[in-house]
Amino acid sequence: MTTFQTIRHTLAPELKRLNDLISATLTSPNVLMNKVVETYLEKKGKQIRPVMVILSARLLGEVNDNVIKGAVAVELLHNASLIHDDVVDDTRVRRDALTINGLWDNHLAVLIGDFFLSNSLILASETGDIRIVGSIASLGRLLSIGELDEIYNARYNNLDEEAYFNIIYRKTASLFVSCAEVGAAAAGETDAARLTALREFARLLGLCFQIKDDIFDYFPDGEIGKPTGNDLREGKITLPLLHVLESCQGEERDRMADLARKDALTPGEISLLIDYAVSNGGIEYARQTMNRLREEACAVLCENFPPSETREAFISLLDFIINRDH
Repeated sequence: MTTFQTIRHTLAPELKRLNDLISATLTSPNVLMNKVVETYLEKKGKQIRPVMVILSARLLGEVNDNVIKGAVAVELLHNASLIHDDVVDDTRVRRDALTINGLWDNHLAVLIGDFFLSNSLILASETGDIRIVGSIASLGRLLSIGELDEIYNARYNNLDEEAYFNIIYRKTASLFVSCAEVGAAAAGETDAARLTALREFARLLGLCFQIKDDIFDYFPDGEIGKPTGNDLREGKITLPLLHVLESCQGEERDRMADLARKDALTPGEISLLIDYAVSNGGIEYARQTMNRLREEACAVLCENFPPSETREAFISLLDFIINRDH
């Protein structure tokens, strides 16, 4: 089985081109800007999204300059959204490192996020492909709507599984769909059926990514990079708790539902809700949901693309996302 590290090793030349372009793109005449960006890029993360762009291009064609530009455009937009989210959520630590607003302040973080966003759009336009520009622009819109939907549902206690999946599609899965679109367009793919299949695989992979992230919130910190119960602290009811509130009955369920609707929860109340979700099968349900989505994703991929090293890499990437421990 191909591991994620194996995938990264296979794509090492493309990832070097990607990171060289990121550094060149984010270099500016401003000394402060360069200092902040340099510090931020010290922890680049796993770069799953640009890997997705490159694999999409490999599946459908070849990795050319536009593929690398598109991958950087997606990665910069993703990072812009993270920087702005940290300001909105007042997040001071991410991946065990201070965020830009934690190290500096909100004012500077917003400007840096805007700088990333504008460079994303510039790179998309440099490809000369309106499909890539359109995908990046649409992605920015969906990410914003997804975050606003999440805030609205938390504020007005809209506890509904359908609403949950709409939110995680917009705020997370849409990013992976854009990766597939950008990679396919840059590689010159025009077959509508293959594009639809790849987009659907990416959508299902993105849903699994967010569900796994939500599961992490119910367990001790470890290497996850965010405190346990952080979603509940922000009023976000995710799939494990949402499922048990919808499926269970009785007085305890009603008490937990009332608790989940509170505007502000104490640490003790957060622990009660976490214990209730875990003990009533919420985590197992979320895992079963990921496994179901995995089966759908693999079926879509295998029905529309012949066996290849890249197809295997896509399935391995999906398994890595489902089985990762942070």
